[in-house]
Amino acid sequence: MFRSVRSVMVFTPDPERAARWWADVLETDVHLDRDGESVFAWLDIADTEFAFRPADDARNPRGSSPVPYWSVDDLSSARTRLLTAGCTHHRGPLEVGPDRRICQLVDPFGTVIGLDGP
Repeated sequence: MFRSVRSVMVFTPDPERAARWWADVLETDVHLDRDGESVFAWLDIADTEFAFRPADDARNPRGSSPVPYWSVDDLSSARTRLLTAGCTHHRGPLEVGPDRRICQLVDPFGTVIGLDGP
């Protein structure tokens, strides 16, 4: 019945700017859909859509969504890359199993992002 997660939606004050920052870090293209002044932006990474919508205090306040975790081949290298690009440390790295660590970072737009890997 359920399969893999198809999309992760992040709510941020400036969806296009956030998407362009992540596209630069992840070396991929930004897709935009404009509806008047509202912008829906997304990146296609592997089989997942990483999407950005405007934060809305009434419906989708920033910080109330789950933390998306990216599966990475080397947690230390991915963490360093994101810190160098402008993310800040949030928590971890933590050992959560044999050959598995996780950590959390905050992107320049206030979104908490997790990394999961060796």
